[in-house]
Amino acid sequence: MSEAALSEIVRRAVASVEGARLHKGRRRLGVELEDGRARADLRLVVAYGRVLPEVSAAVQERVADALSRMCDVEVEAVHVTVEELVRS
Repeated sequence: MSEAALSEIVRRAVASVEGARLHKGRRRLGVELEDGRARADLRLVVAYGRVLPEVSAAVQERVADALSRMCDVEVEAVHVTVEELVRS
């Protein structure tokens, strides 16, 4: 799978969580696919006032589900770091 296609899957999964988006400062997403397994390390921007653990858990679930369904892989981990809060 191309890096561009993988990036689009992850970006859309993150965008489906209200109040969350990927941090734009990184050139590449931290997503690895190897031997039928996936790991992701994502940096997020979250809307101020959102409950951070809830947003983080929702992003983890949506990204894991998207990678599992669309790439047919076992998702070992989706690590998220909230790097910035913004007013929505």
